[in-house]
Amino acid sequence: MSVDPYKAVANWLDDEAVKVRDIEKHANSALYDNKDEDSYRDLMRQKTMLLASLGDRLESLVEPLSVEDSLLVKKRVKRFAMSASKALEIGSVFFMSALLYPDDYKDGEKNDLEIFAEKVRNISR
Repeated sequence: MSVDPYKAVANWLDDEAVKVRDIEKHANSALYDNKDEDSYRDLMRQKTMLLASLGDRLESLVEPLSVEDSLLVKKRVKRFAMSASKALEIGSVFFMSALLYPDDYKDGEKNDLEIFAEKVRNISR
């Protein structure tokens, strides 16, 4: 039995979101528990680099999707990657930390990557 390609893309996005959350957890611990700003900065850069590379790593996964859906997914993931690339270019740790979070984000809510994964999962229903 083959895996639904939409579910495969959504699962991959979920996995990437888990990596982001894990990095953020370590970064917050570094900053707030250990008062280690250098480690926090390095971890935020690691998060941002992961997001900047999403588009390149997604390419083969979207091939089985319809052309329209493939373009939709690639376009949205490219926006995530472009924002991350801009944050790296600017070098703003604040910008890096805010990636994936809207201004009205409340702790415990899903971030934009998690929301998008859910959207992709629901496309095929």
